[in-house]
Amino acid sequence: MTETRTGVSHPAAPAAAGSTPGFRPDIEGLRAVAVALVVLFHAGVPGVGGGYVGVDVFFVISGFLITSLMLREVAATGRISLLGFTARRCRRILPAAGAVLIAVVLASYHWLGFLRGDEIAEDASWAALFASNFRFASQGVDYLASQAAPSPVQHFWSLAVEEQFYLFWPAALVLLLWLGFRWALPYWLAGAVALSFAYSVWQSGTWAYFSPATRAWELGAGCLLALVAARLHLVPYRIAGAMAASGLALVVVAALTFDETTPFPGYAAALPVVGTVLVLAGRGDALLARRPLMWLGRLSFSLYLWHWPVLIIAEQAEGGPLGARQRALLVLLSLGLAVMTYVCVEDPIRRSGRLRRSHLLSLALALLLIAAPLAVARWKTSTSPAADVGRGEYQPRLGAPVTHAQD
Repeated sequence: MTETRTGVSHPAAPAAAGSTPGFRPDIEGLRAVAVALVVLFHAGVPGVGGGYVGVDVFFVISGFLITSLMLREVAATGRISLLGFTARRCRRILPAAGAVLIAVVLASYHWLGFLRGDEIAEDASWAALFASNFRFASQGVDYLASQAAPSPVQHFWSLAVEEQFYLFWPAALVLLLWLGFRWALPYWLAGAVALSFAYSVWQSGTWAYFSPATRAWELGAGCLLALVAARLHLVPYRIAGAMAASGLALVVVAALTFDETTPFPGYAAALPVVGTVLVLAGRGDALLARRPLMWLGRLSFSLYLWHWPVLIIAEQAEGGPLGARQRALLVLLSLGLAVMTYVCVEDPIRRSGRLRRSHLLSLALALLLIAAPLAVARWKTSTSPAADVGRGEYQPRLGAPVTHAQD
């Protein structure tokens, strides 16, 4: 991987989004901004009531990067390997996700008791199959408002939406290329993005928040940018810098002005989505390619997975809202767990030469990583005394589960 250095006062004009096929330090920094917004929002930090837009930033980044990789594969080989694509996604997502799900199920039984543990184990099973968004939508969960005992794996809904999107987009891209309609890709995708956005505006309620149909346009916006990225080097340096700065400002404004009363996604989601597109198109190395941000960006996936269950399990076990100092310590704990997960699980498996050389071996590992949390959840529910009439609820060490908690 190559890295653009921007530490000098007047850096050389950076390449635009499409001209460097390698590492994008500004994207690593943008990931850091996104995960910081989400963590601050969930930790209840005042003034960041719209921090949930960090998820929308992740969606756009994901669409841009995945589509860029597929287009480079087409340019190099003339085709797209769906098997290879699936193997890469499995190596990237499943190791850390599986480890966190297993830990959450075990921790829930230990600290929240077997009745609550049984519920969370069921949630974790849906999350392991990347279908938790459907489960939470069917339960009428309101992600942005207080509710009865939010699930520690509720945040897995966004991973489910991503993977559902990637069941269709690569296959559609392969089909259009096979039919000789590569020229029509931008038009076809733009139409799909417009329809998804319109549906997002029209739809309301729980399904609007969790549905892949109302979120597809956010990933699609990143995909669209990837399709035209090769021409972005023509944008003058100063204009590109202004685009990146303006886009970052839009994301921050959304995080600071939105709250749980903002109708979302709908029209409101356009602010962080357009902002992210501008940052990616302008390539904000001068703003985002900073070592602390890049360090946090590398940990962003693991931190996203850990912070929510740590906060929620602690709050429900405590039996009431946590103080600011407690939440701060829990965020630091989440960061420590993220470092361990990245170093010991996520990065070694993602970079494994043996796995990268064998798609079949990667897929076999993927099946194991999906089966493991399912097996743990099944084991815990099958041995749970919840159905025994004569036994009382196990009392967790930190106190009884609360009836409601702040999301």
